[in-house]
Amino acid sequence: MSYIGNQPAESYASFEKQVFTIVNSQTAYTLNHAVTNENEIRLVINNVVQEPGSGKAFTASGTTLTLSAALVNGTDEMYCVFLGRALQTVNPPNASVGSAQIADNLISGKTALASEPADTDEFLVSDAGTLKRIDYSLIKGGGITMADSWRINSNFVNSSGTSDITANWERVDTDGYGVIGTGLTESSGIFSFPSTGIYLITTQTSMESGASLAYAGIMIKTTTNNSSYAVASETYQTTNASGNNLSTNASFTFDVTNTSNDKFKLSVQNNNSCTYQGGTSQTITGVSVIRLGDT
Repeated sequence: MSYIGNQPAESYASFEKQVFTIVNSQTAYTLNHAVTNENEIRLVINNVVQEPGSGKAFTASGTTLTLSAALVNGTDEMYCVFLGRALQTVNPPNASVGSAQIADNLISGKTALASEPADTDEFLVSDAGTLKRIDYSLIKGGGITMADSWRINSNFVNSSGTSDITANWERVDTDGYGVIGTGLTESSGIFSFPSTGIYLITTQTSMESGASLAYAGIMIKTTTNNSSYAVASETYQTTNASGNNLSTNASFTFDVTNTSNDKFKLSVQNNNSCTYQGGTSQTITGVSVIRLGDT
């Protein structure tokens, strides 16, 4: 059908309904909209359509609906439909669109996002059958967000016993070295983490014996209270002569739940004089840390 002017917005139409609260011994009720007479509404009592007109079930004029007999609250139910007040809209009614109304290319027909979504970009998910939205930050893959390596830049001698490595630390900066994220923070040999998470700590050392060694090696010590340290991992070598070169390594997976309290340091231990080797052009004694994921 052709129209002059704008086409009426009546793609979807429904008739307005009014539900009444029953009042005992009352026969007159107020309509939400004025009507010319009772023929402009359909009245339903207890799921039965009532006959309109004088001497029948009801009459109506203006905003007054008059019943031929009173109803009982708690027993009877009544509503009316305004036949002359169709609600017209270009939008479908709530909860009326199902999978049959969705085109197969609803998503594939849209412009593709050419880069990783922003953390605040939103997706639709079915949560046990209920449609909900969720930020990308909550579902994106963690990946490796931090990787860092440090080393001792000069040799040092430990005559015997256990000694923390407190000096001559530097971040690796040669041979194409790369760092992911903020990296570690070092102060007097104590390393702090940039964020919480599960971290893999690996350390290595090369040593030269100054005498026969029953043991010589390196330890990873951790604290969860920023005070007392415990040996989390240790490894050793042995030799029966001086002037021998030895190497060893250790590793530990650390669950960092508090960046103020959870820290680590490296210590060496040997029973006779031992030189632990360092350098500025390559890593001889050092540590590498990779964040594996969330805590």
